[in-house]
Amino acid sequence: MQLSLIPQIKHTNTDNFLLLAGPCAIEGEEMALRIAEKVVAITDDLQIPYIFKGSFKKANRSRLDSFTGIGDEKALKILRKVSETFNVPTVTDIHTEQDAEMAAQYVDVLQIPAFLARQTDLLVAAAKTGKVVNIKKGQFMSPESMKHAVTKITETGNSQAIITDRGTMFGYQDMVVDFRGIPTMKAYAPVVLDVTHSLQQPNQSSGVTGGRPALIGTMAKAGIAAGADGLFIETHFDPANAKSDGANMLELSLLEKLLSDLVAIREVVNRL
Repeated sequence: MQLSLIPQIKHTNTDNFLLLAGPCAIEGEEMALRIAEKVVAITDDLQIPYIFKGSFKKANRSRLDSFTGIGDEKALKILRKVSETFNVPTVTDIHTEQDAEMAAQYVDVLQIPAFLARQTDLLVAAAKTGKVVNIKKGQFMSPESMKHAVTKITETGNSQAIITDRGTMFGYQDMVVDFRGIPTMKAYAPVVLDVTHSLQQPNQSSGVTGGRPALIGTMAKAGIAAGADGLFIETHFDPANAKSDGANMLELSLLEKLLSDLVAIREVVNRL
């Protein structure tokens, strides 16, 4: 897959890592534009290829009363406005074949949630849109098994696939990342490490997923050192009051320093 083929993506000739970053869910236009403006400024300064991330709806929730979205079309239109305002590509999750067709009209990259990485019809529907397809590795899947997920995309006639590792279940309430999987999966497609979801602590008795955001820097640095092609980081200016995944998101004010450190590590990796 060539990054330069993603519409509106910048800084593809810098040999820097790819960044997918933004809020977990689109909560409204003002918050999305506020986050995008900050991240675009930082990534332009550091010359990082950047894709704005925001879920137009959250279909996979622990509790019935959990926030799921502000309305599909409303959220997708906000994603389009982010793209048009800041001249950046966007990515969002899809959950059904109908979602693939609808979301493809608004965003540049379609993301397959980890729990759905084996859903053949969904992957094929995403591939048929001609969009880049970012497949999150299921928490229950081996790195080697992701070869077959990628094949479902490529054999549909779409060569634009990305794999994102978001950790593997460790017991019932924790996640771990096996960094041995990064070089394994890079044989199939570019590999992104989902830093923030890898630090989730799911299946809490409260029905609200926990997390360990203090380790975001550690996880991100390890990912770049291990050779990841990109990073996925959810960020918000007020994680404590975010409507989804606040427990493991990065405070937006901390992003610039972290990315500066990661660029320095990437330069060392490139030299080696």
